[in-house]
Amino acid sequence: MVGTAKKTRRTTNKDDSLAVVHGENPQVSTIIAPIVSSYNEKIRPILDAVENLRRLNIAKEGIQLPTIVVVGDQSSGKSSVLESLAGISLPRGQGICTRVPLVMRLQSHPLPNPELMLEFNGKSISTDEDNVSDAINIATDELAGNAKGISNTPLTLVVKKNGVPDLTMVDLPGITRVPVHGQPENIYDQIKDIIMEYIRPEESIILNVLSATVDFTTCESIRMSQSVDKTGLRTLAVVTKADKSPEGLLEKVTADDVNIGLGYVCVRNRIGDESYEEARIEEERLFESHPMLSKIDKSIVGVPVLAQRLVQVQGMIISKTLPEIVKKINEKLTYNLSELDKLPVNLTCVADAMTTFMHIIGLSKESLRKILLRGEFDEYPDEKNMHCTARLVDLLDSYSNHLQCFSEKEATKDFLMEEIRELQEAKLIGLPNFMPRTAFLSIHQRKVKAIAHMPIDFVHNVWEYLETVVSSVLLRHCENYYQLQVSTRRAGQSLIAKMKESSIKHVLVVVEMENLTDYTCNPEFMAEYNKLISQQDDFVKAVLDPNNNNQTFDLKGVGVIDVAHLKQYFSMLTQAFDLKGRMIAYWRIVQKRIIDSIAMHLMLSIHNLVNKDLEKEIVHDLMSPKGGGIERLLEESPSIAGKRDKLNRSVKVLQESKETVGNLMDRIGTYGD
Repeated sequence: MVGTAKKTRRTTNKDDSLAVVHGENPQVSTIIAPIVSSYNEKIRPILDAVENLRRLNIAKEGIQLPTIVVVGDQSSGKSSVLESLAGISLPRGQGICTRVPLVMRLQSHPLPNPELMLEFNGKSISTDEDNVSDAINIATDELAGNAKGISNTPLTLVVKKNGVPDLTMVDLPGITRVPVHGQPENIYDQIKDIIMEYIRPEESIILNVLSATVDFTTCESIRMSQSVDKTGLRTLAVVTKADKSPEGLLEKVTADDVNIGLGYVCVRNRIGDESYEEARIEEERLFESHPMLSKIDKSIVGVPVLAQRLVQVQGMIISKTLPEIVKKINEKLTYNLSELDKLPVNLTCVADAMTTFMHIIGLSKESLRKILLRGEFDEYPDEKNMHCTARLVDLLDSYSNHLQCFSEKEATKDFLMEEIRELQEAKLIGLPNFMPRTAFLSIHQRKVKAIAHMPIDFVHNVWEYLETVVSSVLLRHCENYYQLQVSTRRAGQSLIAKMKESSIKHVLVVVEMENLTDYTCNPEFMAEYNKLISQQDDFVKAVLDPNNNNQTFDLKGVGVIDVAHLKQYFSMLTQAFDLKGRMIAYWRIVQKRIIDSIAMHLMLSIHNLVNKDLEKEIVHDLMSPKGGGIERLLEESPSIAGKRDKLNRSVKVLQESKETVGNLMDRIGTYGD
């Protein structure tokens, strides 16, 4: 396309322009005719295709379209340039006139009368040259409100007119820093955000409108375009008001201090009541005869040259980006179709629902067997919290260590004093040194009471953890079936609550048994007791030895004991030590018994939960009145339904886009032939 443009490009001179104005060449415009008709005929289908993609809102699919974006500071003459290109009057006035992105689609048509159409909010409204300005204002008020605020909702103006260049441009609000009455305080930031959204994509060509009356380096529009196009390779500048400030203009456009990679075009704005034909005659006369402006190369002056340059740039960017657009459409379409295939098939009958239900329950039970019973974590390789056998051991170890630490502290604290006090209160008339069972039971019951909360806390923590695990597994396998999610979550929580209550009852029974009975047939009791009692004589000697300066004794199996406080109880040392030895040996048996019995109870409960109780509870809940029965599975979840609808709409857009681009590529191929 670019090559074609170069071959058909014509140099506009005075005679050409006059011939055009007076209609001496019927093949070209009666207003401006910088492009030969064959070029427009080839550009038109491409623009139609791109416009169709724009109407399909393909940008929502993350695919940017090539666009000429018109930016400029307020009062830079932006509206005058667009009016000259379109041959129609646009809204004028104080402050910001363009308050929404205005997509101007110009189409050259050999029509007896121009056709103008406004498209916005899904509506199409016909207008004419006399009323288009008012129509744009009315549409803008509908989109941006009646005040002076702005909106990012685009308004499209289609102009079908004999002689206009085939161009599609997006006119954006003019840049202003100071809000006027009725405008929000952050008007500059709002305008900047809209402009940056349009000029940031690499597919955008920036048409920067600059007034000859200002220093280009101070223009805000230049600063914005440079922030996204540092080299200027996709920026074209049009300099307006050349007649107002001709001094130094040649130097400005030749020095290019602001990196305008696509070059400059200098134009003269239409003044007063001039017709567009008169304005072009005056523009050509100005650049031909003015002492300063006539020195500017004729290849960069005049609205006709600007129109030609824009069409060429437009063809260039479309040619450059079209293959990538085709690639992105195909990739996104393939991805969305793949995502649709991953969605669950809609269930249409009870038999399908029952089959699906049994399949999901089977998968859930197998996952729970793996992570809770067998220690297999292939389904959750990186989720440490779902490595359940290891996490359960962590909880058990923490509970066991806590219990043992408590007992070890108790064993050395105020050594023998508890035993001595109990022996003093258990005195009765009878044989000396007789070990009273009441003293042993009294100490034992206090110890049991002191640790009774620990196994209950442990059980509570285990079932809280199991609830998160079970809920996570069920949710994972039911995620595509909303109604089943509700039932399984409710059933899982209900079952866990029942099993936690059962476990707490079991713990209370275990604690109560230990509280009431001092019994063991474990031979470790006598072995441990004999180890301790064998140190009794040495312990008593250490307590009573006046030369024991350290006043401590290293009791093997217990630790270093402070014995200074025991000298006054010399008559009870042997009996108290014997009681302590029995208590230490027996308490170690009790600790293991409490730990082991509760751990085994929990493993049995987990086994029953996975293999029997969970499925039964879910079926009961699903078939209950609040569950709604198996038929509820036929209702697709809102999230899946929403995702399916979104993907279907996206696929439809992409398929239409693919067809549009495919037809265009075929047409381009015929040009080559």
